[in-house]
Amino acid sequence: MVEAISVIKYEGSNDVLAHKHEKEDFTIGSQLIVHETQEALFFRDGKIFDQFKAGRHTLVTNNIPKVRDYMKLGTGGINVFHCEVYFINMVTQMGIRWGTDSKVRLFDPASGLHVEIGASGNFNMRVTDPAKLILKLVGTTDGLMQSDVTGEGKSYGTGMFKALIVNKVKANLARIIKEQNLNILEIDAYLDVLSSKLMLDINDTLEEYGLTMPEFYVTSIVTPDDDPNFVRLKQQFADKTLKVREEEVKKAEAEAAQQRKIVEAQTEAQLKAVNAQGEADALRIKAQAEADAYRMQAEAEAKEMEMKGYTYRDETARQVGLEAMQNGITGNGGGAGGGIGDVASLGVTLGAMGGVINMTRDAMAPIMGESQKVGEGFGNVVAGGVAGGTAPNSAAGAAPAAPAAPAAPAEGAWNCPTCGKTGITSRFCPDCGTARPV
Repeated sequence: MVEAISVIKYEGSNDVLAHKHEKEDFTIGSQLIVHETQEALFFRDGKIFDQFKAGRHTLVTNNIPKVRDYMKLGTGGINVFHCEVYFINMVTQMGIRWGTDSKVRLFDPASGLHVEIGASGNFNMRVTDPAKLILKLVGTTDGLMQSDVTGEGKSYGTGMFKALIVNKVKANLARIIKEQNLNILEIDAYLDVLSSKLMLDINDTLEEYGLTMPEFYVTSIVTPDDDPNFVRLKQQFADKTLKVREEEVKKAEAEAAQQRKIVEAQTEAQLKAVNAQGEADALRIKAQAEADAYRMQAEAEAKEMEMKGYTYRDETARQVGLEAMQNGITGNGGGAGGGIGDVASLGVTLGAMGGVINMTRDAMAPIMGESQKVGEGFGNVVAGGVAGGTAPNSAAGAAPAAPAAPAAPAEGAWNCPTCGKTGITSRFCPDCGTARPV
């Protein structure tokens, strides 16, 4: 008779990838307990006949149809069935270290030199297909430990994964550096690129074993600092970098100088514009000030005229009269006749002055009447003497001349259309100052 158990479960550490249960005979109705981070596989004769995910499962013929073929009589006449149960750990295995066991020969296209480098890092791993893992890696053994993956423990696991990872790194590291045109002297700046590319290459192979690397890290690249080729490579790179920096400095200086010229030109143009605007504003202000001064002067003159009781028209007539008087006094003549003509013109001018003064009688009332009378009388006397052909007697004791007969109007005489004065021979009316009509 065989001994059977009623509860099937496994509670082990996380460094176990696959565990084979110690018992192989189970009663119908037994409880299979699969934890959240596990999956369970039932094997018989090296074949999988069922797979269970997380939860509590009751083993009956309804949920395991093939179990009837493997049932046999157990202790106490209880029906049992014989099989192998594997628990698969689905937790991600963290921080598994790796490293190349020898140098990777690399050709640097920039310098044309060959150098040898090494690489190391760590990765994380988890199971994606429990069936593939058991069939291809575990087989009839009692399980698979994380140490089998890291190189410690069983030789089968050690040889498989360590060789796989190292070979993939050595085969693809140089290729990736060449394809990505990475500078070996700056390789540390591209560790993330190397990590992602190598992870893809390794996962392509791990997939067939039911495993995957969700993360793969290249944490260090070992360079041959004592290799003459590498030393020469570093010197070439240093010289090249120095030249590049010098060119960048020259370029920056040239750009700065050009920019400075542009700024200076812009500043000069702005200053010219400001100066031109200032001059224009100054001219405008000056013109405005002159216009304001002229307007204020005109307003003051107009106010003065208003206070004195005359208008701009009256002022214009006064100016014309003054000009007439000036022209009358300085009129042209010749010989004695010229002297007499000047005297006659003086009379006319005095008459015109009387007319002008009459316009400003409010200011010059005391002398207005007398000036006009003197001018008119003196002008008539002189004009009469000239018309009779006699000159005034210069002797102090000369007797008065007899009254002369009325003389005929002189040739070219004219009548004033303004005041009605007749027989005028001068250019202006002696009474009102009106100019002779043309």
